[in-house]
Amino acid sequence: MSERTASGDSGRATIRDVAARAGVSVASVSRVLSGNYPVSEELRRRVMKVVQDLDYVTNAHARSLAGGGTPTVAILINNITGAAFTHVAKGVEGAASLRGWLSLVGTTGDDPERELALVNLMRQQGVTAVILLGGAYDYDEYQLRMARFARSLDAAGSHLVLVGRPPLEGDVPATTVDYDNEGGAYAMASHLLSAGHRRVLVLPGHAELTTAQGRLNGARRAFDAYGVPFDPKLVLHGPYDYEHGYDAVEESLRLGLDFTAVLAGTDVVAAGAMQALRAGGLRVPEDVSIVGYDDIPLASQLTPQLTTVHVPYEEMGRVALRAVANRRENGAGRRKGGDGDHVVLGTHVVVRNSVQPPPVP
Repeated sequence: MSERTASGDSGRATIRDVAARAGVSVASVSRVLSGNYPVSEELRRRVMKVVQDLDYVTNAHARSLAGGGTPTVAILINNITGAAFTHVAKGVEGAASLRGWLSLVGTTGDDPERELALVNLMRQQGVTAVILLGGAYDYDEYQLRMARFARSLDAAGSHLVLVGRPPLEGDVPATTVDYDNEGGAYAMASHLLSAGHRRVLVLPGHAELTTAQGRLNGARRAFDAYGVPFDPKLVLHGPYDYEHGYDAVEESLRLGLDFTAVLAGTDVVAAGAMQALRAGGLRVPEDVSIVGYDDIPLASQLTPQLTTVHVPYEEMGRVALRAVANRRENGAGRRKGGDGDHVVLGTHVVVRNSVQPPPVP
């Protein structure tokens, strides 16, 4: 292993910086990092703590980022079985394959700590870009740490791309490929309201997730625009899965909540809600209308076919990969801010058979 990183003028830490901070020799640091020599546990811990504190990237990784080897993009996804963002990953992988690039896929398991750890790991592995799919967690520490990793990736010649979430605040070197999440929810809630519904059970997703916040905000805006009171007791938060849709509707029926329609945060949640309505002896849409969000293939396979919001997921993946390729080809690896770093794609309502006016009392 070389005694210094290919840091040039980037200001990144060198192996000598690590050795000086840890109070050991360069050779000792090299032994710890290579993993090919026996070292004490105390020495390993001391060196690795400094490596983490200094965001040190080894020379082999720095060389790969500088242009050696096949460009590789890391796609980090919440759940590999999640239908919506599987389509984003498909768009990324397809666009990468056309360029002869490699794609890696990692799963975060809906765990913000694991997500942050994977971003850091991919930085250490020297990927060309990290493409992070899905909503972000709306709390300050998470946002600050993600911004730090974005800057660290940029300093190492890599790049962070956020797909399906708002951009990070401040002057952060990251590209955002988003969609009109709130506008889609506004249009869908308006569709229900224009059909005559006034009591709508809303299942937007986890309360701390930016995706859910946007969908709930869009629904609220539609109620305000129609002059219809919005009942917060009809908002039930939870994960974007079938079980939450089923359980939320089952509990609402058990409690005797008054609603004539369900606005589900995803098509999968809508499928669970639809089954719970049937189990409760209710017909869709004759007794209760239901709508979803995403427009994955499942939406047209349900009975009745689901009215939903179409999100251009696969196109988002292609746009994300093109953004990385353009930066690389145009030598924009150090560009911060500026036009083109935030792309927003449109959404629209797909009307099918799951909505009709509420039954007459």
